Amino acid sequence: MKKVRFIGLAIFLIGLLIFTILPFTGSYSLSENEFQEVLKPEEFALFGQEVTENFSNKKYGFSWQLTSDVFTIYHEKNDALRAVEAWDQVVYSTESDLGLRLARAAQKGPVSSDKGLFLFLTFGLGIIGSLMWIIPGLKIDGPPGIKNTGIYHNSATNRGWIGIVTAVWLVGFYVVLYFKPWIIAENIAVVDPLKGLFKEGAEASQWFLYGILYVVAMSVMGIRMYIKYRHNKYQIVRTTSVLFFQIIFAFLLVEILPLFGLPGRDLKNAMPLDYTFLYKYNVQELLDAGMFGTFLLIWGFVLALIVVPTLVYFYGKRWYCSWVCGCGGLAETLGDPYRQLSNKKLWAWKMERWMVHGVLVFAFILTIWVGWHSYTAITGPEGGDGQSSILGLSAYNIRDWYGFLIGSIFAGVIGTGFYPYFGNRTWCRFGCPLAAYMGIVQRFKSRFRITTNGGQCISCGNCSTYCEQGIDVRAYAQKGENIVRASCVGCGVCSAVCPRGVLKLENGPEAKRFGNEDGPIVLGNDGFKLLK
Repeated sequence: MKKVRFIGLAIFLIGLLIFTILPFTGSYSLSENEFQEVLKPEEFALFGQEVTENFSNKKYGFSWQLTSDVFTIYHEKNDALRAVEAWDQVVYSTESDLGLRLARAAQKGPVSSDKGLFLFLTFGLGIIGSLMWIIPGLKIDGPPGIKNTGIYHNSATNRGWIGIVTAVWLVGFYVVLYFKPWIIAENIAVVDPLKGLFKEGAEASQWFLYGILYVVAMSVMGIRMYIKYRHNKYQIVRTTSVLFFQIIFAFLLVEILPLFGLPGRDLKNAMPLDYTFLYKYNVQELLDAGMFGTFLLIWGFVLALIVVPTLVYFYGKRWYCSWVCGCGGLAETLGDPYRQLSNKKLWAWKMERWMVHGVLVFAFILTIWVGWHSYTAITGPEGGDGQSSILGLSAYNIRDWYGFLIGSIFAGVIGTGFYPYFGNRTWCRFGCPLAAYMGIVQRFKSRFRITTNGGQCISCGNCSTYCEQGIDVRAYAQKGENIVRASCVGCGVCSAVCPRGVLKLENGPEAKRFGNEDGPIVLGNDGFKLLK
């Protein structure tokens, strides 16, 4: 079995290496006609003639060399128009969109010639190698129970050098994906054959690549979860649920709906996590989509204001964070090997409360501000821009800063890239505004809690060690105290790793600090339940 695992590791690393070096394998050039085709009319009117004269048929070794030359002229032209306040002539294309369009159109080289082959050499080898490493290592024929033997002796899971290298790779990839996608144009081209399954001849975007990576990572590590937690029905059902919602709702529906002329939306994405919901372009697109778009707009409000708090009341925030959410699903599958790295110290808990609720306030202000701007823009005079500023603050600036700091840096780069160092729920614990919103409901008005039996606790500490939210579960268990915490996502792993069955996830009458459905538990001085 060890031989199979090491062969699998080698295959995985080969696939990862090929994926990593793809940006350095091709060349990039555009003819004059190709430049005209890839640039929008307003872009070509602004700087296209100068671009075609200087860069047509010029061969570049890397995509960023081509885009850098074009961006230089693009910014010079725009800055000149701004200087004379010719705002109606300024082109507002983002570098991300313009750069990726140029790089995709200019691609030449081995990947462009045989995308199917490189799809297998990257994703195919990665999946095969991962499964060959994972499955033999979990000892399917072993006795019942969840084994975490040696997890603090492995440099991949104890903040050792493998973990640090993994974090650096993930952070680097996320930064490029979010902010400079033209650099990885070859990587994006690899998944064109999969995009073609939805629409013939269609090219993948960086977000399609992101979606494929999400689905593959969750599926492969989901198999690991099925094997590791095979004796725990709750974990099996929960893993199945997050895979279903990620694959069907967050990926397939988003790709399929546009084929019928409908907006591609993730129906489970709720405000304030979905911070773009009330952006003018999003609201206008939904209104223009007819009855289905209007339904999505109404559903967004119903989901955030009625469905979410109601389900949290009955089932706690676990119904979303551990059963539905894509971020939570990735954390519970890909991030499961790192859950023990979550900081359990008091200062971390204090920082958590300030940060996550601070983001919630920021998101709340953003929602009101941008919502008001969208409303005044859509209902005002035709062609008007709406009330874009209040008290001298611009809705656009607030939107851009939130999207950059929270939507990109925190949720994407830090939230996933730092799994091997800060644990798998960094975003959920410190930054997710929806988790903060649900946590307030769960803490003060929910039937969900984790009940404990202090008389059976042997203080092994497994529950606290593997709590991804940094809760000292053992302290509650030793006192026989119900766990009612705003941060608890109800993953159930504390209960799964308990060797004595001390912990149970329950829904019942609103939780008391001590007690269960039969009334309060009376504790003696030694912390054990007194016999009546």
